[in-house]
Amino acid sequence: MLLAALAVVAACQDEAGTGPTVEVPSGRTISLIDVITNAPGPAGATARFRFLVPGLASEDADEAAVDMQAVCDNFALKRTDGMVPAPQQIVISFAGAEVPFGEAAPDVVQFFESYRIENGACVWEVF
Repeated sequence: MLLAALAVVAACQDEAGTGPTVEVPSGRTISLIDVITNAPGPAGATARFRFLVPGLASEDADEAAVDMQAVCDNFALKRTDGMVPAPQQIVISFAGAEVPFGEAAPDVVQFFESYRIENGACVWEVF
């Protein structure tokens, strides 16, 4: 189930909006905001990949879920190689506008999905 959330735990934030664009099945234009690795998740070490998705709306949840799986499989997973500690979980987030990590933004649509890394693949988990 895709969850929309308004806030996440506070941690560091890298420079926003300078990351690459990533192709997704829906054809939307998405760009990397930052990668957060110093805020552990419930499974331990977690790599959070945060993306800007202009025009994101709450009714885009199903389409976003497909795009997020593709982002985990084709973009995020290969970027976790060599991270120390090795992440046990990848969290992909999409936001309609840039929101500082850990801050609430009730007026911005945000989606989050969690994946465990298993046999070199992203396996969706209930968040």
